[in-house]
Amino acid sequence: MVNVHKNKMIEFRKISIFNLQSSIPCFFVLVVSLIFIATAQSSAAQTWHTVRWVNDGDTVVLSNGKRVRYIGINAPEIDHEDQKAQPYGYQARSFNKELVMSKRIRLEYGVERYDRYGRLLAYIFLQDDSFINARLLQAGLAFCLFRKPNVTYDIILLKAQQDAMKLKNGLWRNWNEKENKYIGNRGSRRFHIPACPFADRIKLKNKTTFFSKWDAFKQGYAPSKECIEEYWSYGVGK
Repeated sequence: MVNVHKNKMIEFRKISIFNLQSSIPCFFVLVVSLIFIATAQSSAAQTWHTVRWVNDGDTVVLSNGKRVRYIGINAPEIDHEDQKAQPYGYQARSFNKELVMSKRIRLEYGVERYDRYGRLLAYIFLQDDSFINARLLQAGLAFCLFRKPNVTYDIILLKAQQDAMKLKNGLWRNWNEKENKYIGNRGSRRFHIPACPFADRIKLKNKTTFFSKWDAFKQGYAPSKECIEEYWSYGVGK
C-alpha cells in the first residue's frame, strides 16, 4: 500500500502542464498554460536598451547599433540630402535628446516589428514609465501617424496631440490657414487634397471631408505624402 502511494506521488511530480491526459483537471491545466504563454509573449514583446544617439524627433540609435523608429507619431524633418528642415524639426530632435539620450529605455513592440527601412518599431518608455511617444505629442513636436497593425496606444497618443493643440504647443502655435477642402480616408487615417489620385481611390464608405488641416489633425488624420507637400500652415513657427 505504501509503495502504491509513493508511485502515485512520483507520477504526479512528472506531470507536464501541457499534458491534458494527466490527472490534473483540464481547466486548471489550460489556465496555467495560458498564463505561461502570455508571460513569455509579454517578455518577448519588450526589451531594455540604452540610447547611444538621437537622429531626430522620432528615431534613435541603441547601444547595440540598431535604429528604432517610434510607433504612432511623426516628428518634423531636419535637413537631410535635398530636403529643408520643417518647422520645429530641430526642436523636436533636441527635446527627444533631452528625454532619452544615454538613458535606459524600455522598447515595447507592436505586431509589426520592422519598417521598410529595417528600423525597429517601438513604443518608448523610461524607467519611471514616462511614455516618450506621447511626451513628444504633448509638447507639440510631433503629430499622430496611424498605421495598422501597430495601434495599441492610438487613443492615448491622439489625446496627447489634442491636448497640445488645445494649448497651442509647438507646431500648433500661431496656426494660420485658409479654409480648404480635404478628403480623409477612414481606413488609413490620411487626408488628401481633392485632386489627389489617391483620394479618388478611397471607397465611399471610408471617405470623410475636412475643411482645414487643423480639423483633420484633430481627428488623428495625417497628411498624405503623395499630395500634400506643405504639412503645416504658413504661420507655424513665427
